[in-house]
Amino acid sequence: MASTDEQLHAMAFAQLTDAEVLEIRRLASRLLLATPTRLSRRTRKSAHSSARLDVRATVRASRRSGTDTTGLLYARRREQRRKLVMLCDVSGSMEPYARIFISLLQGAVATAGAEAFVFSTRLTRLTRQLALRDPDEALARAAEAAPDWAGGTRIADSIRHFVDEHGRRGLARGAVVVIFSDGWAQEDPNNVAAQMARLRRLAQRIIWVNPRKAAPEYQPLAGGMAAALPYCDAFVSGHSYTALAAVAAAIRGDSQPSLKGRGN
Repeated sequence: MASTDEQLHAMAFAQLTDAEVLEIRRLASRLLLATPTRLSRRTRKSAHSSARLDVRATVRASRRSGTDTTGLLYARRREQRRKLVMLCDVSGSMEPYARIFISLLQGAVATAGAEAFVFSTRLTRLTRQLALRDPDEALARAAEAAPDWAGGTRIADSIRHFVDEHGRRGLARGAVVVIFSDGWAQEDPNNVAAQMARLRRLAQRIIWVNPRKAAPEYQPLAGGMAAALPYCDAFVSGHSYTALAAVAAAIRGDSQPSLKGRGN
């Protein structure tokens, strides 16, 4: 028989009691999220001749020695993690899931240096608020900073604000962007598609987490969701603690069915 913990981990977030939500929030905040690596422009010294010859370092060493002959110096480009950016829908329709997703964002800020945003009728940056160690205080400050919490949903305007104010300035360039939303919005789908296309040109990878996807009869036919899906690389539910493993795998870039392979 499945243990109590296993049953809890498999339960949809919308079915949890308040006490169970607290337990899952604690677990979600401790999940380790890691993005793929990329080669940085910065280099490090290497003793192997198979690395790229570092001409500048070799010339500087020659000048310091005062001779024309010196050992050749080599360098390799450093590897670094791609940036992780997370945008969470906190509108009324996402209320059963938002508290747990915010705890996931809090852990990502602390362990992966992620940038965190929430949106309902407008976009709010919460990286500073979620950097707090106390999860309840972090959630309280996050809700205080976003007065539109549990309001309507304006996906297109929120993504446009993110791209204009943060994405084009470098935050989204080559980054892994995760959007938590059920895609329910009273907006022109063409506007959603247009803003997702702009984000697509900046991000290395876009992951959409929609807890409604777990329902057997679910089909992504809602206007906002249908318009956004062609620009996503992965579409996962994240509706339970167990399902968050698929979110973590998508962030890592593990081999899995992909909606649309794109990359910077």
